[in-house]
Amino acid sequence: MSGAGRSTAAKCLEDLGWFVVDNLPPALIPTMVELGARSQGNVARIAVVVDVRGRRFFDNLRESLADLDSRGVTRRIVFLESSDDALVRRFESVRRPHPLQGDGRIVDGIAAERELLRELRGDADLVIDTSSLNVHELRAKMDAQFAGEEEPELRATVMSFGFKYGLPVDADLVADMRFLPNPHWVPELRPYTGLNEEVSAYVFNQPGAKEFLDRYAELLRLIATGYRREGKRYVTIAIGCTGGKHRSVAVSEKLAARLAAEGVETVVVHRDMGRE
Repeated sequence: MSGAGRSTAAKCLEDLGWFVVDNLPPALIPTMVELGARSQGNVARIAVVVDVRGRRFFDNLRESLADLDSRGVTRRIVFLESSDDALVRRFESVRRPHPLQGDGRIVDGIAAERELLRELRGDADLVIDTSSLNVHELRAKMDAQFAGEEEPELRATVMSFGFKYGLPVDADLVADMRFLPNPHWVPELRPYTGLNEEVSAYVFNQPGAKEFLDRYAELLRLIATGYRREGKRYVTIAIGCTGGKHRSVAVSEKLAARLAAEGVETVVVHRDMGRE
């Protein structure tokens, strides 16, 4: 999405040694890859920024991706998006129009762009919601996904969140911990978070908590096998409770440890911890 942080993400990849091409017409992507293959290893990893500025060529994108697949080229789609409110603020702060708004409002351009990119978002290997991220946090997310020399079989982000702040739009899977008693109503636990051992112990001593963790981890093993088979390399697992402070944090930490123990490269993000 325009205004969602493409320039920051592209600069991060460039710093990591990728050859970055901004606003390349999609029809030229296979040609760019072919030139990279002739570079004798000097251009081993290419990142192409595609956006609605090149909308005349956008219909060629799916054809170009199919061409790469037929050649056996490993490719990933990273989709950056943000909430309407965040995008409007960003465009207003730089006093620039949205590239698709025409004679309308910024929100009209954003709506048109969402519709144009809907199918591409659905095909993305990794969706990053930058609504609440600053530049440094977005760079950290890109580093976590692309800094390694070797691509792992599967990378997982386990994200705790509070339902009262809204669902994470970049989540692939969402689990609701509100079936467990809330430590918020225990006065001695209220000031702490799910990172506290006493809070975690309270959560997992509740009926169903350990059973949920066991069964959900088993379900994720099944899903992970399918993701690998289908070539999906990134998954975001969102674990929610009311405020994103106690139950979701405790369960996210335990679940992430389970995944890491099974060989899944895992990052834990506590989206809403500290917002209250």
